[in-house]
Amino acid sequence: MAKVPPEEEHPMKAFGWAARDQSGHLSPFNFSRRKTGDEDVRFKVLYCGICHSDLHSIKNDWGFSFYPLVPGSLLFTQMAKVPPEEEHPVKAFGWAARDQSGHLSPFNFSRRETGDEDVRFKVLYCGICHSDLHSIKNDWGFSFYPLVPGHEIVGEVTEIGSKVNEVKVGDKVGVGCMVGACHSCESCKNDLENYCPKMILTYNSIYHDGTFNYGGYSDTMVANERYIVHFPESKMILTYNSIYHDGTFNYGGYSDTMVANERYIVHFPENMPLDAGAPLLCAGITVYSPLKHFGLAQPGKHIGVVGLGGLGHVAVKFAKAFGAKVTVISTSPSKKDEALEHLGADSFLVSRDPDQIQAAMNTMDGIIDTVSAVHPIFPLLGLLKSHGTLVMVGVPDKPLELPVFPLISGRKMVAGSGIGGMKETQEMINFAAKHGITADIEVVSMDYVNTAMERLAKNDVRYRFVIDIGNTLAATKP
Repeated sequence: MAKVPPEEEHPMKAFGWAARDQSGHLSPFNFSRRKTGDEDVRFKVLYCGICHSDLHSIKNDWGFSFYPLVPGSLLFTQMAKVPPEEEHPVKAFGWAARDQSGHLSPFNFSRRETGDEDVRFKVLYCGICHSDLHSIKNDWGFSFYPLVPGHEIVGEVTEIGSKVNEVKVGDKVGVGCMVGACHSCESCKNDLENYCPKMILTYNSIYHDGTFNYGGYSDTMVANERYIVHFPESKMILTYNSIYHDGTFNYGGYSDTMVANERYIVHFPENMPLDAGAPLLCAGITVYSPLKHFGLAQPGKHIGVVGLGGLGHVAVKFAKAFGAKVTVISTSPSKKDEALEHLGADSFLVSRDPDQIQAAMNTMDGIIDTVSAVHPIFPLLGLLKSHGTLVMVGVPDKPLELPVFPLISGRKMVAGSGIGGMKETQEMINFAAKHGITADIEVVSMDYVNTAMERLAKNDVRYRFVIDIGNTLAATKP
């Protein structure tokens, strides 16, 4: 049958960029979208990600592309945004980044009212995590602005909801890396809310009415409501730079007040200092969880810790408290005295010294790798005993090379781990309090935060910055 031109197939005019043939060359393209059906949602496209499958599709690498083809299946739009200070009834104040420069400055916003299962608390201290630095600069590509960072938040409870049972006004509490999850998936049912999953994908096909679907390299989009994704309803909800169940943005701990569901509140024992305990809500649980999960939290185990920074120094403390022999592995010989004399490690290896590496081959039961820079892992695998595990908790910005032969020859394993569920986080804080484990910190004022970020980028901190919110935030209010 004679084909109707794309711009005449439907009543709603649209414009985008399309590939016309297997060359994959994209150029301006006029087409049309169907009218808004009873179950459809029409939206203006603001952003569209470029997926590798777009490249395969425009070149017909998989053999089933139709032309003309408007690619794009990772679309983002946003409804008209209410000013942050008007989203919720409870006024709040903090410091936020407005753009990818990462510069933080005073910011008025609002928190939701205290729900039946919520706990509201006055923020007293908030740790500065390296992920805060990545987030304010959008290094990972998914930051929303304005962004109030901070997920090592501690303070004193000021209000609780009617169904809160385990927390009372006046309690010292904290909130870590997340404030929500679906609570129904297998991970949530096993107290592993930190692994609550979410996935999404679609495009390059023919609709029910026989017309082509066009993707997101265009000015407008229409889809059945069933295929509209609310960002991000049913996935793990982070403490900041994410969207809560009610569709509003979460703001972190660089602020005067905080509210969270009771499930995500961590009790601080009386003997746990709030300032030095705050970083444990991120750094502490990040190393505690893999030590427990991979069977390394046992007396007599030999544990290697790669990197002596914010994560590494608390990894040494937890491993020693579990009764392990601990070897710090670093590229910096200057950190030897710090590792052995201050933190109590049993030995120190310079990873760039082949003689030291050779002498320690096949001696370690497990290694916690905290380094976030690209580095070779072949030498680390050689340090492991047969059946040993290398656990990655740092996040390098580029892929690492994984040699397979040492894995096969020793039945060794490379694994990853990210924070922990709330049950395990409370367990970690209680264990730390019992054994006198805290982070080594430098307490700074709120107006020093941009300087702290600059120093953090240069690794100029021993070992975590903590902002004295309770005593210094109010003075920065315009």
